[in-house]
Amino acid sequence: MDQEQRIMQWIDGHREEILAFLQQLIRIPSVNPWFFDEPAPSKEKDLQEFLLRKLSGLGASTELWEPVAGDLKQYEGMAGYYPGRDFTGRPNLAATFEPEAKGKSLLLFGHIDVVMAGSKWTVDPFEGKIVDGKMYGRGTVDMKGGVAAMIMAIEAVIRSGFKPKGSVVVGTVVDEEAGGMGALDFIHHGYRTDACILTEPTSLTIAPLCRGILWGKIKVQGRSGHIEMPQADWKDGGAVDAIKKARYLLDKLDILNEDWAARKTHPYLSIPCQVHVAKLNAGEYPTSFANEAEIVFNAQYLPSERDEKLVGGKVKKELTDFLAAAAKEDPWLSEHPPEIVWLVDADCAETEASHPFVQTCVQSLKAIGEEGKIEGLGFHTDMGWPVNVGIPTINFGPGDPSLAHHSDEYTPVDEVIQAVKMIAKTIIDWCGVEEA
Repeated sequence: MDQEQRIMQWIDGHREEILAFLQQLIRIPSVNPWFFDEPAPSKEKDLQEFLLRKLSGLGASTELWEPVAGDLKQYEGMAGYYPGRDFTGRPNLAATFEPEAKGKSLLLFGHIDVVMAGSKWTVDPFEGKIVDGKMYGRGTVDMKGGVAAMIMAIEAVIRSGFKPKGSVVVGTVVDEEAGGMGALDFIHHGYRTDACILTEPTSLTIAPLCRGILWGKIKVQGRSGHIEMPQADWKDGGAVDAIKKARYLLDKLDILNEDWAARKTHPYLSIPCQVHVAKLNAGEYPTSFANEAEIVFNAQYLPSERDEKLVGGKVKKELTDFLAAAAKEDPWLSEHPPEIVWLVDADCAETEASHPFVQTCVQSLKAIGEEGKIEGLGFHTDMGWPVNVGIPTINFGPGDPSLAHHSDEYTPVDEVIQAVKMIAKTIIDWCGVEEA
């Protein structure tokens, strides 16, 4: 029996152990505190310490540390930097297998924070219940299924009696769900490898790119007045309905999206970049015209659109210029221009599909009976900083990404097992393995 057969046989023989490990991750509710209305202790540290014990037990050299926002000031204006963010009790973790090995090295990378459970679950969101071949729970998709798969993949290699010929680093970080400062800090901390698998959910496709995401709100000014009374012209002090002005801008956004749909595309993305309105806030009283309105939006951008700081500055300018042009066509808005307040700029990245590492991953996926499809991700992942420092990176993991953050989030358990096999196969083919 050759190396690959022994490792794959171990995975098949330890299916229940693999799934039980994922359940253990789900049962530690490592909700990012950004989602709490009131300050609350994070369970991210509990999960990282659990993983540290697991990885140390497998023989890895481990490091656990808390990011310090002040130490990252050199990245101001770049992806993942948020001044003053507190990481007390929210550590990053790195575990290195065979740190002195001379073969090609590999980073297995993922975030352990999740969004809050939310409402309308039909099962306990922090149990990891398996029903009809699906494991339910917050984070089964995003992205504890992937984290479990990557750790069990290196365990499969070790428990089968082998060690990698190149270093394998397991990196688990915090704060991806609130902008990615954990990943920035991990790279700043100095970890470098020859390639990286970021185990975000991809439904078992190879995703060598992700889009950038801008969150913002357009603040639209009006002038309140009694909604049931006749109003003078606005130039004479009459009321101006901010909701009506917001509706005007929404119509303009529809026109902008038609333009974006034609030119902001990528061959590995199934949908174009758009400006999606996510939330509308307006009005104070049922008897008054709205004094102001807010249009909260989500806009996507492509790796080719990044600015000199590797984020979405060019697209921010495009949207700011669009808003100014739209305002000039309306008499009230031309004198009371709307403004954009930027909330989040989550970066993007791309590794060329022809890169040898991408092709190694494709062949690894085909070797376990999957199609080996290459497809991009329409959402942000933490792949930006590894790519920024020259590490070719793919996203790959179990679970349908469209189910992330949903009530009754679930991942097919067969996909988890297949992900373990693919990652183990990539360790064999990229790093090489030898008898321990």
